[in-house]
Amino acid sequence: MSATDNAAARCTCCGAPLAAADSEWRLCERCYLERLAGAAPPHEADLYAGFVEALAGTLDLREHETGLHSRRVACHTQVLARRCNDDPAWLRQVYWGALLHDIGKIGVPDRILLKQGPLDAAEWAIMGRHPELGERIVRRLPGMDTAADVVLCHEERYDGRGYPRGLRADAIPLGARLFAVIDALDAITSDRPYRKGMDFAAAKAEILRSSGSQFDPAAVAAFLAEEETLRRMVASKCTQLQEAAESDSGAT
Repeated sequence: MSATDNAAARCTCCGAPLAAADSEWRLCERCYLERLAGAAPPHEADLYAGFVEALAGTLDLREHETGLHSRRVACHTQVLARRCNDDPAWLRQVYWGALLHDIGKIGVPDRILLKQGPLDAAEWAIMGRHPELGERIVRRLPGMDTAADVVLCHEERYDGRGYPRGLRADAIPLGARLFAVIDALDAITSDRPYRKGMDFAAAKAEILRSSGSQFDPAAVAAFLAEEETLRRMVASKCTQLQEAAESDSGAT
């Protein structure tokens, strides 16, 4: 695709500019994620579906997350989950668990959640409770036990050095093991107050380096098998965030 074609490429849904990597989708990240979220994972019969999506988005805003973090990691986790299981009920649960992974941070005070510098030991102790706080919230929703397990275990590590329970290997639910890889991918490729986001190649190198320690090797294998799709999704995110930053800069 030429530079002229790139400039002219627009989302067929909302008209937002597209990255070259997204040209075959013809959808910007927001519209693409909304299409995914409105397809298999969320169930239309769930009366609280819209509320849960809104709650996750509200937490993103409170935490000053970039763009569509919660929905992005939920949809990206689905890319890996579909390689492991084709049961719609399980896929839906993994989606909800990934979407609500940090919902327990609602119980973390702003002075800790939004602190710019490093946390001290007492602050880390409070922050470290968020998986259990989130699990209590999600477990109360009917039929959300598997999602609650993902929320509870999303900070566990394959080598047993995670929290809150120090689970290791297959003792960690599969959905949480898949999510861990995606969460790292999104974190590494997103801007933070203390650093710029790195590219997909850097994220891939870090994920491969941590296979067998932080990450389940089977989850990393699924990541590699879906590399092309995930590269497109990350490119879409980066392009949309750049457009938003340029728009904000022009408005000031």
